[in-house]
Amino acid sequence: MDIRKLQRVVVDALEDVKAQDISVFNTTSLSDMFDRVVLATGTSNRQTRALASRVAQQVKSKGGRVISVEGDDNGEWVLVDLGDLVVHVMQPAIRDYYALEEIWGGKPVAMKLAQSGTKRADPSPRATPQRRTAAKTAAGKGRAVPRT
Repeated sequence: MDIRKLQRVVVDALEDVKAQDISVFNTTSLSDMFDRVVLATGTSNRQTRALASRVAQQVKSKGGRVISVEGDDNGEWVLVDLGDLVVHVMQPAIRDYYALEEIWGGKPVAMKLAQSGTKRADPSPRATPQRRTAAKTAAGKGRAVPRT
């Protein structure tokens, strides 16, 4: 399946189940393993599993191939591997903590989203002070900080 058609099927499936903050990134210059990363947020374990399931179902129905679905046992972060495209469906706290936009977000793909009817090329920055503080705290564990 053509990558543009595949990403359209994925985004439409995510929108069907009311995913939030859908972002598509072109990763051809960052990885040889896949060409696109799609990030989406679900509000609960049940919704993240439903989003991943809908993506897999729609891709199969359109003749695409689903290599694997992982993380659907707890539903906090579900990954759908479609070969050239990888979908990450996460709950908000998980998405903020891991900040995959910072890793894969170099080249956003402009797509028209059905929810708003507008094109979204550049996702809103997700770097919040709370997430940065949590990341610093996690990175700083185990190190003694001198007091002055």
